[in-house]
Amino acid sequence: MAVRDCDFGTPASESPNTVTLEIDGFRVTVPEGTSVMRAAASVGIQIPKLCATDSLEPFGSCRLCLVQIEGGRGLPASCTTPVAEGMKVCTQNERLANVRRGVMELYISDHPLDCLTCSANGNCELQDMAGAVGLREVRYGYEGENHLKAEKDTSNPYFQFDPSKCIVCSRCVRACEEVQGTFALTIDGRGFDSKVSPSQNQPFMESECVSCGACVQACPTATLMEKSVIEKGQPEHSIITTCAYCGVGCSFKAEMKGAEVVRMVPNKDGHANHGHSCVKGRFAFGYATHKDRITKPMIRKQITDPWQEVSWEEAIGYAASEFKRIQAKYGRGSVGGLTSSRCTNEEAYLVQKLVRAAFGNNNVDTCARVCHSPTGYGLKQTLGESAGTQTFDSIRKTDVILVIGANPTDGHPVFGSAMKRRIREGARLIVADPRDIDLVRSVHVQADYHLKLRPGTNVALINALGHVVVTEGLANDEFAHARCEPESYDKWRAFVSQEHNSPEVSEAITGVPANLVREAARLYATGGNAAIYYGLGVTEHSQGSTMVIGIANLAMATGNIGREGVGVNPLRGQNNVQGSCDMGSFPHELPGYRHVSDTTTRTLFESVWGVALESEPGLRIPNMFGAALDGSFKGLYCEGEDIAQSDPDTQHVHAALRAMECVVVQDLFLNETAKFAHVFLPGASFLEKSGTFTNAERRISPVRRVMPPLAGYEDWEVTQLLSNALGYPMNYGHASEIMDEIASLVPTFTGVSFAKLDELGSIQWPCNDEAPEGTPTMHVDTFVRGKGRFMLTEYVPTQERTNSRFPLILTTGRILSQYNVGAQTRRTANSMWHAEDRLEIHPHDAEDRGINDGDWVGIKSRSGETVLRATITERVQPGVVYTTFHFPESGANVITTDNSDWATNCPEYKVTAVQVTKVAGPSEWQRQYREFSEEQQGLLDHRLATAE
Repeated sequence: MAVRDCDFGTPASESPNTVTLEIDGFRVTVPEGTSVMRAAASVGIQIPKLCATDSLEPFGSCRLCLVQIEGGRGLPASCTTPVAEGMKVCTQNERLANVRRGVMELYISDHPLDCLTCSANGNCELQDMAGAVGLREVRYGYEGENHLKAEKDTSNPYFQFDPSKCIVCSRCVRACEEVQGTFALTIDGRGFDSKVSPSQNQPFMESECVSCGACVQACPTATLMEKSVIEKGQPEHSIITTCAYCGVGCSFKAEMKGAEVVRMVPNKDGHANHGHSCVKGRFAFGYATHKDRITKPMIRKQITDPWQEVSWEEAIGYAASEFKRIQAKYGRGSVGGLTSSRCTNEEAYLVQKLVRAAFGNNNVDTCARVCHSPTGYGLKQTLGESAGTQTFDSIRKTDVILVIGANPTDGHPVFGSAMKRRIREGARLIVADPRDIDLVRSVHVQADYHLKLRPGTNVALINALGHVVVTEGLANDEFAHARCEPESYDKWRAFVSQEHNSPEVSEAITGVPANLVREAARLYATGGNAAIYYGLGVTEHSQGSTMVIGIANLAMATGNIGREGVGVNPLRGQNNVQGSCDMGSFPHELPGYRHVSDTTTRTLFESVWGVALESEPGLRIPNMFGAALDGSFKGLYCEGEDIAQSDPDTQHVHAALRAMECVVVQDLFLNETAKFAHVFLPGASFLEKSGTFTNAERRISPVRRVMPPLAGYEDWEVTQLLSNALGYPMNYGHASEIMDEIASLVPTFTGVSFAKLDELGSIQWPCNDEAPEGTPTMHVDTFVRGKGRFMLTEYVPTQERTNSRFPLILTTGRILSQYNVGAQTRRTANSMWHAEDRLEIHPHDAEDRGINDGDWVGIKSRSGETVLRATITERVQPGVVYTTFHFPESGANVITTDNSDWATNCPEYKVTAVQVTKVAGPSEWQRQYREFSEEQQGLLDHRLATAE
C-alpha cells in the first residue's frame, strides 16, 4: 500500500529556545513549545492518536494519546501538553493501555465492521489504532442507538461523505478552518447527536465547500474518501511531481497503481504548498487520460482537408520540409515558434533554441506576452531582475497586505488560503480592484480598505498613493537614498508631489474617494512590514509596464523590500510563466534575460550551440499576426499554446492563422489553434514527462514522469526530432541533460541540477556559488542592478474610451474551478461548478436594459460581438461588466481590442468599451464559430473512421 507520510501529531514549534526532557527513559531535546506527542515522535515513539495530525493545531478530543507524567495529576493528552524542562514522561504502561483500549472500544461500537471491503482498508488510522492499542473484542453490541445507517453524500464528483464511519474527531472541520479558511464544515449537535455538517446540513455540492480536499486528506477513516480510490483501490506506490495548473506550483505525490494515477495527494514537504491543494491540482487530473486525447501524429495540406494519421517519422519529415520550403520561398524570417507556460523549462528552452539555431532567426515568443510581460520589463528597469522578490512563506511575517488587480482565492487558491490565514492572525488588508473579490469580505476576512477603482486607472491610483507617502512625510528617505539612485528618487519625489497626483485630483479619474486613498497609503507606509501582491489586473493594460514600475517605486520609497514580510510579488497566472520567460522565450532575449544584441552573451551561446545567432530581435506574437496578414510570415511551430482562444481580437488572430501555409501544433487535444493547423504533433501531459517548472516565487520544482507518454514521446523529444529533421542536430538523452546545459549558460541557474532538486525538493533562483541552495529573498543588501531606480509614471488614459455607443467597461478574470482556456479543466468534473462563462452586470445597469438574471445578452465592442448569459450582481460596480474566458464558444476575446501595453505589447484585456443588450440568439461570430468547429470535428472524426 502507499506509504503514509510521517505524522508528528502536532505542528513544529519555531521557538529558538530548547527544552530537555525524558520520554520512556530516552533523553530528548526539542524546541520550547513542542508538544509531548511531537517530542516522542521525534525519537520514534508513536503515541496512539486519532484527532491529532501535524498539519492542524492540537485539539485533545479523542483521548487516545494520554500519557503519564511523573509528579503530574491524571493522564493528560500528549497532543495538548507542552514539554517542560526535566519532565519525565511514560507513554505506555498497563493503566494507559486499559484506558486506550476502553476508548477505542467505544469508537468501534458505533462503527461498521466492514474493514475487508472498506475503501480505506490498509490505509485507515482507526484500523491502525485499534491494532496499536491491542483491541481484540468489543463488548457493546449494535442494539442501541447508532449511526450505522446514516446516508452517504455522493453529491461531490470527486469524493464521498459516509457519516456512518465518522468518529467526530473534528479533523475535517479544523482543516477547513485552519488550512483552507473556508469554514464550510461544522460540528452540528452535541454529545451522541454530534455530526459533521457541510454548511447548514447541506449536501457538499450545495454547501460553501470549495473541494480543496483538505478535509479528505485530514480524515483518519473512510468517512471522506476519494471516489477514485473507492473505484480503483488503494495505491501501491507514489512519485513526487509538480502541479501543472497555476503559478503557485504545488508539490504533489502522484499515488499510483502500476501506471495508473489513483489520486493526487498534496506533498507535506512541498515548499510552495506545505500539504495543501485546490480543486484543480487535487482532483482535476483526469484530462490526462481523457478520450479526446490525440495520440497519433496527423497531417493535412489544407485546413479544409480531413486529417491523415501518419507515423512520427512522416509527420516530423513533413513539418520540416514545409518549414524549409517556406524559408526558401519567403526568407529566413518567414517562420517562427511559440513556447508555452504549460510546458517545462527544458521544453521551452529547446523550442527557443530550435527557432534560433534551426530556423536561424529570433521569431520566438510565449504566452507571457499576453499576461506578465510588463512584470519582466518593469521590475527589470527598477530592481534589476524580472521576477518577484519573496518566497510565499514570507507572508507569515507581513503586517500589511496590498492586493492590486489579483484575485488569489480564485486564481492562486493555495496561496490565497495562506493569505487569509495571515489576515485572521491580524495582518491588515488593502484591496485595489474594480470588483468585490472574495478577499474584500468573506468568512473571518475583511479588507480594511477596498479601493474600488475604475478599470484603466491603476497608474493614477499608484501615483496618488505615492503622493500621500511623500507629502505626508511617510517615505523612508534613509533607505531610498542609501539603496537607490538618489537623483532618480528626488525626481520621483518631485513628480508624485505635484498636485495633479493628489488623491483629491485623482478621485475624478479613479472613482476612489480621496480619504480612502490617504488612509490606505498611511497604513501601507506605517503599518509594519508591507507587501504588494499583484496580478493581471495590473499588467493587462495599456500602461501595464508603467504600473509595475509604480509598484516598485512605492515599495522602494517606503523601504518595503529586501527582507521577509515585504516585497513586490507578481502572482503568475500559469504554472510556468516565470520559467518560460527565464528560458529566453522572448524575441529580444536569450535565456537569462540577456539581450540578443549583446555580443558577449551571443558568443557564449554560439560556442555551445555551434551556430551563428541573429543579433536583431525577432517578431513578437502581435507582429507575427500582422506579418502573416501582409504575406511575409508563413510558418508557425506552436507548442502547448492556444493563441486562437487566448489572444485578443479573435477574428484578427483567426485571419492570421488562415493566412499561414504551415501551422504545426503540438498539444494534447484538437484545441482552437489546432483547428487551423496543417500538422498535429501529439503532446504529453505533466504526468508523462520529466523536467522542471518555475513558479511565481522563482521556485524551480521537479516534474517527474509517473506514466509512459501516451503518444510515445515527451514534448522535448518531439522538438528534438523536428530540429534534427531541419538539419540542426540535438542529441539529449534525458531532460536532465537539458537542465545541465541551461545551468552552464544561465548565471542564475548555475547551481541547478536534477540531482540537487531531488535532494532539496525545490530551489529558488538565483542558485549559484554565492547561493548554492537558492535565494528565498531578493535584493537583501543591494539590488540586482546595484542601486534601485525610480522612474516617473505619468498617468496616460487608455485610448479605449466609453461613449454613448459603448457606455460600459468590460473587464475579465478567472474563476476557481476552471483554468485559463479550459482545455484541461473542461474535460473534468470541474465543469459541474462552472459550465459556461457568464457576464456579471450591476443591478442598475441591468434594470436600465431590461435584463433579468439568466437572460442572454449581447456584448458588443468596437472589435466584435458575442452573446453570454447574464448574472446580476453587486460584485461589479455600475458602469462595469465582467466575464471569464474559459470556454471557446463564449468568444470573450472576440470583443477585446488590439490595444496593448506601450512597452511590451501585452494586450489590454482589462478595459474594453462595450454595450450590453438583451438578445434572443447567438452572435454572428458564434454561429460561424459553431459551423467551423463542427466542420473541424468532422474532419477529425473522418480521420478516426479512416484509421479504424
